[in-house]
Amino acid sequence: MQENITIARPYARAAFEQASADGELALWSTMLGLLGRIVSDQQMHAIIKNPKISHAQLTNILLDIGGGHLSEKGKNFVGILVASGRLTVAKQISILYEELKAEAEGIAGVDVITAYPLEDKQREQIEKVMTKRLSKKIEITTSVDQSLIGGAIIRAGDSVIDASLKGRLQQLSRIIAE
Repeated sequence: MQENITIARPYARAAFEQASADGELALWSTMLGLLGRIVSDQQMHAIIKNPKISHAQLTNILLDIGGGHLSEKGKNFVGILVASGRLTVAKQISILYEELKAEAEGIAGVDVITAYPLEDKQREQIEKVMTKRLSKKIEITTSVDQSLIGGAIIRAGDSVIDASLKGRLQQLSRIIAE
């Protein structure tokens, strides 16, 4: 997986630079997201790996599927990925592109995992605190993990705040074990 990210990074950066230069960040976001979904499909994955299908045929298949949603530069990008044998990392390219886009727009993604669904007031409070802490606009994604017992785990980039009851019990267990 790490190798795929390393391979995808220059393509994501190139797509981001092109999108920035053309003022088409949202369009490229849509195109790369679509391409990532197409390539992630099991049937499509089998087609991509089939050695009997030429690069031209594969490019045509992809353009037939998603061509109506791709700009000319997007179509060229698909052709480059196919020709370089990098189509299988399209999903990672999309993810890395979104990170570059969010950074450029001053937006930070924050994942909040709680034992129970967040109430609106709790969500607003987390958003307010994290906005102040990161000095960026926040986009919160929430999920529920009942194994946390109580509390929450908040992830923003490389930072993790584990305020879950499960995390505190594990920490206590480590202290006692020492």
